[in-house]
Amino acid sequence: MSVQTNFGPVDNQKSKESLLRTLPYSSVQITDGFWASYQLINRVASLLHGFSMLEKAGNLKNLRIAAGIGTGEFAGYRFADSDVYKWLEAVAWELGRVPDGELAAMGDQAIALVEQAQEANGYLNSYYQVVKPDERWTDLDHGHELYCAGHLIQAAVAYKRALDDERLLDVSLKFVAHIDDVLVRSGREETCGHPEIEMGLVELYRLTGDERHLELAQIFIDRRGYNKMRGHAGYGAVYQQDHVPVREAVEVAGHAVRQLYLTTGVTDLYMERGEKALIQAMDRLWADMTQHKLYVTGGLGSRFDGEAFGGSYELPSDTGYCETCAAIASLMWNWRLLLITGDRRYADLFERTLFNAVLSSPGVEGKSYLYVNPLHVRSGRYVRASANTGTGEARLRPAWHNCACCPPNVMRLLSSLSHYMATANESGVQIHQYATAQFDVVVQGEPVQIAMESEYPWQGQITLTVNATPSSSWALSLRLPAWCRRHDLRLNGGTIDYQPGDNGYLTIERSWQVDDVVRLDLHMEPLFVAPHPRIDALRGCVSLQRGPLVYCFESHDQPDDVDLLDVAVVTSGALTETAVSVPNDSVAIQVTGQMLSPTWGEALYLPLDERPQTEARPVQLNAIPYFLWGNRGMKSMRIWVPSK
Repeated sequence: MSVQTNFGPVDNQKSKESLLRTLPYSSVQITDGFWASYQLINRVASLLHGFSMLEKAGNLKNLRIAAGIGTGEFAGYRFADSDVYKWLEAVAWELGRVPDGELAAMGDQAIALVEQAQEANGYLNSYYQVVKPDERWTDLDHGHELYCAGHLIQAAVAYKRALDDERLLDVSLKFVAHIDDVLVRSGREETCGHPEIEMGLVELYRLTGDERHLELAQIFIDRRGYNKMRGHAGYGAVYQQDHVPVREAVEVAGHAVRQLYLTTGVTDLYMERGEKALIQAMDRLWADMTQHKLYVTGGLGSRFDGEAFGGSYELPSDTGYCETCAAIASLMWNWRLLLITGDRRYADLFERTLFNAVLSSPGVEGKSYLYVNPLHVRSGRYVRASANTGTGEARLRPAWHNCACCPPNVMRLLSSLSHYMATANESGVQIHQYATAQFDVVVQGEPVQIAMESEYPWQGQITLTVNATPSSSWALSLRLPAWCRRHDLRLNGGTIDYQPGDNGYLTIERSWQVDDVVRLDLHMEPLFVAPHPRIDALRGCVSLQRGPLVYCFESHDQPDDVDLLDVAVVTSGALTETAVSVPNDSVAIQVTGQMLSPTWGEALYLPLDERPQTEARPVQLNAIPYFLWGNRGMKSMRIWVPSK
């Protein structure tokens, strides 16, 4: 077996359709600043907390029972193993960044259980091994067996690439061979109701070079879309994207996470095989998603029912779902589209989603998570902090969820975040996301070293120093975010007039010298954002944004007599930035507002000509970055506010 090592979650070095190439995993190190602090919390708090919760929730116990070394009843959902695999993937990427004996020992314990639970024929799924041993592979619509296998494969790839550890890879290869025998070579024609294995199989192919893994990914993709699946609740086959073949799809629909895991796998397949019908379908779906079904935060999925996409412009703030896993799936899809095209719009959406729709999930302490991410909450009630809160009594982010797909998903993203910062190709280096980081890259066969410093996202100044370079000319490309209205670019102290290319990047091509310094200033003026007029839930409202960050108004920061249901913002008023330290160090924005005092009495509705006059008094409103909301207890919060 020929194995390529030392890359991150995606290795497209040999992919047929890729303009940009991912970097070896150790080539980028986030060294300080905003994202370094999040990675530190992830390592010293979140990952240890995750292991404790997997033990407490019974996920590890399930594997012990399946292995014959434990007793008791199965705990959780039938896809409980997948949470272990996502956590293991996070551990691998983290250990690949920074050695940690305690974390490594926890990973070893979990891997040992996975190895022991696997049966001699390769089968591995603790739910069916413990609860329904006679019903394996009988319910692919809802059974999640292939879904769990996909996450196992991704954990295996991470351990091999980050640590050169093949234990999970050996388990995965046996399981994939079993899947091939039972579901393909046998003549069966089903696929999994929850896409995930497709992208896992493509990455396994990239790791091993075994064409059969790529063939299996295509087989499972091609089997979907013929209205054979049973769907869920009021949804038919669209819930599982089985309503139309992939190549004919024109809109994102159904369960949001499933849809975006599928598009990610399809895009992976296109990268390897170059079938135009696949990327044409992906272009249609991306256009539908971004033009009709995307929240201002980058969140996706407007319906609690079915955790699903709604119709075009169906984007309610208070009942929107915006599952954390859907946001992470969007990151994975946009990363692959960026690799194929080099187009800024995919990196822009990656940034918007990362800072707002993903980072709103974890609490600042790293031991609590939101499953759903609403844009409007009234008095902290009916916060759907989990998929099944029920009582509406949640007042803080839960430490875990009985459906705990989101917390380890956040963990694996933060552990591997450096993978998504930059790429390279024969022309040079492309930097897509900004942070204080060190880049050690090979361009045209020679080393390039770049040190990047920035206080992003609080400030827009990015300084890049060339520490090693070949004598030949190469290009440095820097993303100019679409949100940026003014920028300055300097080389060694002198202003240079570079305009972005068609791809949205500022590209400087020259024969670089050691100690060359590039400074990019992205001016971060706060501004109001207006919604499309067809989003009826938002008519007459505006939101607030500064740089890549969407802001919200939380009742903690308003005068005591201000109810966020009764406020409006004055868009002609000044927007004043101020540094604050609660709930975390950040930049807050003071906004001129009005407190509206209608005298409606007890009437909920009145004839128009009997509507009472509304009195308004001036008030200063205070906005914080949306991702920080809910860290001081959940009260009222809103992103969209009526405007005057």
